[in-house]
Amino acid sequence: MKKITAFTLATALATAAAPALAQEQGDMTLGFGLAAVMPADKTNTTLAGDLSVDDNVRPTLTFEYFVADNIGVEVLAAWPFEHTVSHPTLGNIVKTKHLPPTISVNYHFTNKSSVTPFVGVGVNYTTFWDDNAIGLLTGTPVSLDDSWGIALHAGLDFKLTERSSLRTDIRWIDIDTDVTVGGSDIGTVSIDPLIVGVSYVMKF
Repeated sequence: MKKITAFTLATALATAAAPALAQEQGDMTLGFGLAAVMPADKTNTTLAGDLSVDDNVRPTLTFEYFVADNIGVEVLAAWPFEHTVSHPTLGNIVKTKHLPPTISVNYHFTNKSSVTPFVGVGVNYTTFWDDNAIGLLTGTPVSLDDSWGIALHAGLDFKLTERSSLRTDIRWIDIDTDVTVGGSDIGTVSIDPLIVGVSYVMKF
């Protein structure tokens, strides 16, 4: 009986020490979550005073395919984000929507705990639409140019089962858009947001 108990205990400890959600070539994951976009508000425009862009939270969807053990190519999609652009003197002046699809290559570290860290780098394309002047600028034509930029990614997967985890992650995306108001280019807004997310990830 003691031998059986010892063997059972050793097996349990070995199982507990197994890598958390170890990813192998050919594995795929699907994640459903929420993300908060928090712009950096760096501007270089002809307006006196810096523009600011408010935060926004939206549902997200990720798909990742592992091209090699621990190395995955991930696509990020989201429900359209909505932002209000404001000026310290003029108040709220623009409302816009954008989609920031991002492709990243992530490296998932092998370890012997229930928490798996990962890091990644990729490219982002942000498209703006439904740009509308509001407040004192109501009726003035306004547009924001689309943007290409680098995207950095890092996060932690907390193992729930052999095929699921709870993920927390953070991204930094280089998003610069040229703003046109009333037909005149007024300069560049560097949104460069931090994106903080949480999601439920399934492996299949």
